[in-house]
Amino acid sequence: MSRIERASYLTVGTISSTHGIKGEVKVFPTTDDVKRFDSLKEVVLLSGKERLPLTVESVKYFKQFVILKFREFENINEIEKYRGARLLVARKDAVELGEDEYFECDLIGMDVVREDGTPLGTLTEVLHTGANDVYEVELVSGGSVLLPAIKDCILDVNVEEGVMKVHVLEGLM
Repeated sequence: MSRIERASYLTVGTISSTHGIKGEVKVFPTTDDVKRFDSLKEVVLLSGKERLPLTVESVKYFKQFVILKFREFENINEIEKYRGARLLVARKDAVELGEDEYFECDLIGMDVVREDGTPLGTLTEVLHTGANDVYEVELVSGGSVLLPAIKDCILDVNVEEGVMKVHVLEGLM
């Protein structure tokens, strides 16, 4: 089974609170394209071990939040217990990625190797900064290093094989 098949669902947001009394929720989006909610028809609510398929009935925007109404919930009492739950979409329903764009879940856990193939470590986190993303790599030798997600540093990303080839810029180690 490939890495992509293992991550068959992608997180698009987290329920932060209820909104009003008719079962709407405020969702903190975890996607780069917030407007993707406009075309969202179905999500899976993940709360602990519970997975609920839900139908999106309406979408509104308020500040940094998305307000969603699900067909399955009619009032605040039914949805209130799902505060903090994640909302997932099937990978087949994910937004199309551009060149050199990747889903974070496909990057986390990747083997990171130097340009000569020497193992460097494992990508453990993607940090979002103003200029560019930064990849945290837990080193094989212990400790960690932060690598900027720029073309001078990230030479190749093979999502299928789970390997990222990098050039470690002088001064980073």
